[in-house]
Amino acid sequence: MKSTDAKYPVADRQPEKLEKHGDVRMDNYFWMRLTDAQKNATEKDQQTRKVVDYLEAENTYYNKVTDHTKDFQKDLFEEMKGRIKEDDTSVPYKENGYFYITRYEIGKQYPIYSRKKETLDAAEEILFNVNDAAEGYDYFQLGGLNISEDNKLMVFATDTVSRRQYFLRIKNLETGEIYKDIIKNTTGGSVWANDNKTIFYTKKNPETLRSEKVFRHVLGTPTSEDVEVFHEKDDTFGTYVTKSKSNDFIIVGSYSTLSTEAQFLDANNPNGKFTILQAREKELEYNVAHYKDHFYLLTNKDGATNFKMMKTPVLATGKENWVDVIAHREDTLLEDFSIFKDFIVIEERTNGLNKIRIKRWDQKEDFYLPFDEETYAAGVFPNPEFDTNVIRYSYNSFTTPSSVIDFNIRDKSQEVKKEQEVLGGKFKKENYNSKRIWATAIDGKKVAISIVYHKNTKLNENTPLLQYAYGSYGATIPDSFSTTRLSLLDRGFVFAIAHIRGSQYLGRDWYEDGKMFHKKNTFTDFIACSKYLIDNKYTSAKHLYAMGGSAGGLLIGVVVNLNPELYNGVIAAVPFVDVISTMLDDSIPLTTGEYDEWGNPNNKDSYDYIKSYSPYDQVTEKAYPNMLVTTGYHDSQVQYWEPAKWVAKLRALKTDTNLLMLDTNMDAGHGGASGRFEALKETAKDYTFFLALENKLKV
Repeated sequence: MKSTDAKYPVADRQPEKLEKHGDVRMDNYFWMRLTDAQKNATEKDQQTRKVVDYLEAENTYYNKVTDHTKDFQKDLFEEMKGRIKEDDTSVPYKENGYFYITRYEIGKQYPIYSRKKETLDAAEEILFNVNDAAEGYDYFQLGGLNISEDNKLMVFATDTVSRRQYFLRIKNLETGEIYKDIIKNTTGGSVWANDNKTIFYTKKNPETLRSEKVFRHVLGTPTSEDVEVFHEKDDTFGTYVTKSKSNDFIIVGSYSTLSTEAQFLDANNPNGKFTILQAREKELEYNVAHYKDHFYLLTNKDGATNFKMMKTPVLATGKENWVDVIAHREDTLLEDFSIFKDFIVIEERTNGLNKIRIKRWDQKEDFYLPFDEETYAAGVFPNPEFDTNVIRYSYNSFTTPSSVIDFNIRDKSQEVKKEQEVLGGKFKKENYNSKRIWATAIDGKKVAISIVYHKNTKLNENTPLLQYAYGSYGATIPDSFSTTRLSLLDRGFVFAIAHIRGSQYLGRDWYEDGKMFHKKNTFTDFIACSKYLIDNKYTSAKHLYAMGGSAGGLLIGVVVNLNPELYNGVIAAVPFVDVISTMLDDSIPLTTGEYDEWGNPNNKDSYDYIKSYSPYDQVTEKAYPNMLVTTGYHDSQVQYWEPAKWVAKLRALKTDTNLLMLDTNMDAGHGGASGRFEALKETAKDYTFFLALENKLKV
């Protein structure tokens, strides 16, 4: 990037003494933390004004430094937008007598949800036009639409702040009337009982945002009279409510990192009492589906680390009654299953790759769908119809745009219902190469790296390469297609996903070996991948870049503390970097539910281990790479003050003259901007950061 005369802001130092287990930390920027009450107050107090002034000063600095790139950002945005089919329409799916459709209109930011009765030739009925509802809001997110069994009523959820606290409302689909009752502070999810007048929903703790209570609401009654049917009192658990695909049962689930519990209720008797399927036990997990007179369970019972499928009679649900349906396998992770009238569809992962398995109940067939590419992403759609011979799944890869495919179980035929269109006339699949390579971690484990690049890009020490990873919560990043990524690939970048520990890419053990007291494996795996890419001349430290968000932002924070010399530039998006302070504060959203992921620093062994890698605590006087840090003022997942404090401390201690920029979206939260075009603008800003460092600001 060009040099600039802009002067970065210097944050005030107000030392705050923090002591735990006899260890004293001095936090010079603790003052940056505001309560929700302070942020939302009409009259801003002195501290709030000071914090907002600092964030806006950082934004001003960022805008000055990047001013020469603004025209390119706009052009890049238009380039990305030009690949998108603006008037796109989803493949209709049928449920309970209606075809449901999601479509976009040219120039519009948000989708329109509609349906057609019985046939696609029927008149369109608009369920919800998000563009109309979002008018006047800087941020707008629509939660799950939920239709009553008689197809006459719809529950919908909205969030206009980006803290994932949704309002629930009910719309009469016959008259178009939206009822006045508003249910506040929910997760956004809801389910209808079969009487078409009772809904169940989950409310959040107003301070910690933990989903903790399930309520029952009856149409026509005040929300103040809603009945609490379950209170999850263990603050390391969250709760939710759902409905079985069979529509026979309402299911209330409780979940933590290591344990789950489910209760069920006859959906025809909403005023009845819930029955616990199996009482919670530490390290016993199970998810529930229903078919005929049995519940089917995805579970780790009996030491099934990679999970297996079991079943139990509806009338005898304790674990002593569970029997195997699909046995545990050491080399295959059982990720999910979908039940149909005549068969079951199983989603598995072996050696990092998705597999879709189809098994008939009558045992006459058991087979896998064929996938030929070296690396790809495939997944089964919800498929709400129970009595069908057709399953719908998606397929894409680094080089293959996403397809929606219907597979007929009976005759084995496949019909591509839709293939993602890449507009602009330039994209050709054969112009791009992808492959998997394997780096060796410091303990000898093999770590997969999936890479994609334009066929004309020469792989050598002068090649710019962007390495991405997440590495937490067992989340596996798919090797999927991206139209926006083409803007990097077409300018000579290689894109790489490092499938590090903390994900489940190589099974459940791959996750277990990347959390708690094994968390450092996540970071050293990423570094080992970087070193492999440099040593094998895919790139060099002058041209290697890294990016991660949220827990992936924590990853970036750690690796630039450990090996800053490996990277020319990094982006840490909404990064979780003040790990000790956050995990010691149980008033912050998510903290208590995450003790089994990171450890509980109220215990000294966890405190010491977390502190040893916590990015904010481990910033020292050294040279750091060029850095762009992004956050959202209303973020409920990773509070804005974590990246703000981190940047301030880096400014005070770093010894280099490289760029360090903080970009705060004052209107958004953890997921960034709402609206498909606004999200593209954020991507264009990120890519411009990397391209400017490579002097590739050409359209």
